[in-house]
Amino acid sequence: MARPISARLFQAWWRLRRPLTLGVRGVVTDAEGRVLLVRHTYTPGWHLPGGGVEKGETAVHALDRELREETGAVMGGAPELISVHANHAVFPNDHVLVFRINAWTQQAPTARGEIAETGFFPPGEPPEGTTPGTRRRLAEIFGEAPVSADW
Repeated sequence: MARPISARLFQAWWRLRRPLTLGVRGVVTDAEGRVLLVRHTYTPGWHLPGGGVEKGETAVHALDRELREETGAVMGGAPELISVHANHAVFPNDHVLVFRINAWTQQAPTARGEIAETGFFPPGEPPEGTTPGTRRRLAEIFGEAPVSADW
């Protein structure tokens, strides 16, 4: 599915305004070992929950904010940094930090209209439409592949 023109224009503006970007993604698992994935309304595919680190935010604060907004997951302690990836295919000079959330509780998500669907899935069997980057992270995190420097 092609991205809307508004999304492409926003990304072009974002590149000019912020030449270095940083994103965060969270690996949240349930009691059965399934991993939490989200499907956005504005871009295709299933993703690990997360988003961009805003000006004045720490990466952990951004992760906490994004998890609460997108899924309602509230971290119950400091997350564990798992890996760092260059995401230059999407934005030149973009990087993504992947964190494992070892303890969490559930409340209602705070985002309105950003998330189409959430779900827990076996890490070795993500749903159809899971993005290639998300599939690679799942394989790395759950022991099937070495960690790549690229998203």
